Amino acid sequence: MKPVPDHAVNRLRAWRKSISTRPFLARGGTLARCPACQLREDWCACEWRPELKAEAGFCLLMYDSEPMKPSNTGRLIADVLPDTTWAFLWSRTQPHPELLALLADPAWQPYVVFPACEKEPARLTGEVTLAPGKKPLFILLDGTWPEARKMFNKSPYLDGFPVLAIQPDALSTYGMRVANCDEHLCTAEVAACVLEVAGELKAGQGLQLWFNLFSRRYMAGRMSCHPAADEAPLLHGLTALKAATGAQQP
Repeated sequence: MKPVPDHAVNRLRAWRKSISTRPFLARGGTLARCPACQLREDWCACEWRPELKAEAGFCLLMYDSEPMKPSNTGRLIADVLPDTTWAFLWSRTQPHPELLALLADPAWQPYVVFPACEKEPARLTGEVTLAPGKKPLFILLDGTWPEARKMFNKSPYLDGFPVLAIQPDALSTYGMRVANCDEHLCTAEVAACVLEVAGELKAGQGLQLWFNLFSRRYMAGRMSCHPAADEAPLLHGLTALKAATGAQQP
């Protein structure tokens, strides 16, 4: 168990808890969890968490209770890319001023990440094409699929941005919540795909490995069984990634 990482999602979670008028009762809320990785305390995975760098940025728009859920995977993005991940609670009519400033920052080129089947074909693209001097900022709508669809349809401040439609090679491995469609990935899986599309292969691989370890251990804790022996390749991959990253530090 390690200290809670100081990143955007954890700060938002702490603030959201501070304004709550009653305890948040999530499934599995009585389970003793590591406060950093939110896994069952005796199966803490913090020692394998990679912290990487990427040119791409992520802007998480989170539905009201999403930061509070131990199953939330948007937090995993901030775990891996703390320097280029921002998180805000979603509001239809009163978006946070810092959100609007980020979207207007000339250093970034925003893309709303959403499935191709949903809305306005003219806005859809499957590629990341950047203007000179700009870096991609991927806006992820973090909630259940009905909540994400609501955020997409009722956020006028996002209407001017292109919509990046991800076509994953594999179906979702996320078993913690059930999506309406098998092709709907969870937030961390989407981010890993987006990083690959943007050419950030190392960051995408690291996030996918971290998500896979988290999801396996989360489900094991939910079913009160031990983590599977077949997670060894994940631990090996994360260890190698952390070693390589450490070797590159000055």
